Amino acid sequence: MNDTRDIPDETHHSAPAHTARPADAPPHISALLAAAAQAALPVLRAVRDDQLGRPTPCSEYDVRALLNHLFQVVVAFQTLAAKKDVDFSHTPDRLGEYGAQWPDRFADETVRLVEAWAAPGAEDGLTGGMQLPARTVGAMVLLDLTVHAWDVARAIGRPYAPAVGCVTELRALAARMAPTARTMNVFADPVPVPRGASDLDVLLAETGRDPHWTAG
Repeated sequence: MNDTRDIPDETHHSAPAHTARPADAPPHISALLAAAAQAALPVLRAVRDDQLGRPTPCSEYDVRALLNHLFQVVVAFQTLAAKKDVDFSHTPDRLGEYGAQWPDRFADETVRLVEAWAAPGAEDGLTGGMQLPARTVGAMVLLDLTVHAWDVARAIGRPYAPAVGCVTELRALAARMAPTARTMNVFADPVPVPRGASDLDVLLAETGRDPHWTAG
């Protein structure tokens, strides 16, 4: 997977308090984003300067480019939560701009992301230039935050465990999006996984990643 921002739909802080939902309702996207950020940040903070040029499971990105891409996504999807369009045509060099402070600045942006998706009505209606369902758009940034954290962890040789509850949400999203995502070259062809593979491995394979990828 490269990223999911343009795919049509085919159908360090805790999250703000939410109103109660029925027991069978899906969790708020903002709560999942808060958990995903807490899982991702230790990995991102572990990146050393001498690791920024390493390859990642996203073949078109080295670690530095992937981090800048993830920065762009986390910032842009704050705007999409507010039902406004964004321009993805240029990826700013946030690492160059922020220097050694980039992990703290990234953490700050994840807080803003959570707050944006916790705002009343953020998950309702449609958003973005393609007018996709807002909850699907929120799940897209959740997918990037979860899977790209795994990408970085693999690239730098760090352990990573996704936040509880996120993979269930994302497997459903990936299965629904996969046919269109592959025609748009956002997902690669699925990778076979053995019976009994973990939910994370199945999710990664659905996006075209080899769950056992190493930098070599």
